[in-house]
Amino acid sequence: MKRALVVVDVQNEYFTGALPISHPTGHLQNIVKAMDEAQAQNIPVVVVQHTFPQPDKPFFQRGTAAWELHDDVKDRPRDLLIEKNLPGSFTKTELESWLRQHEIDTVVVSGYMTHMCCDTTAREAVHRGFTVEFLSDATGTLPLSNSAGDVTAEELQRAILCSQQMLLSEVISTDEWCRRIAK
Repeated sequence: MKRALVVVDVQNEYFTGALPISHPTGHLQNIVKAMDEAQAQNIPVVVVQHTFPQPDKPFFQRGTAAWELHDDVKDRPRDLLIEKNLPGSFTKTELESWLRQHEIDTVVVSGYMTHMCCDTTAREAVHRGFTVEFLSDATGTLPLSNSAGDVTAEELQRAILCSQQMLLSEVISTDEWCRRIAK
């Protein structure tokens, strides 16, 4: 098994912007812990940054403070930085070819939002034949309220994690993953 940690969209939008991540507690610290442990174990780290190319979109506009990577991720070593324009980290990016070039067969998903870009990235990885480990506490979400209904962040996180575990990913805590990869 050869892994790569994929850190999805850890951008200021989720901290000081319009989409504050609220669940689970400690999500950013767990992302950082996973990044540090991956580096210590020589596991490649791929950082993904979302950009909306359409200027009428209210989020992730290049050059804004909210679009920037969070300092805790920006200042850490990485092997690849990918910019994406859709929820999936594989769609119209170099991620799959880079993973294959490095003979990686397992994608470890962390970042934001659990129910959108992390879920989509994990599904895309499975569809491309990769094994997926989904870090349950190094992903995060927020409550949603729209014309389809209301859902708390806790309910949404739990639903996505249960869905991922069903047929797609192995859902695992950051601590358990770190123990697993320790030499």
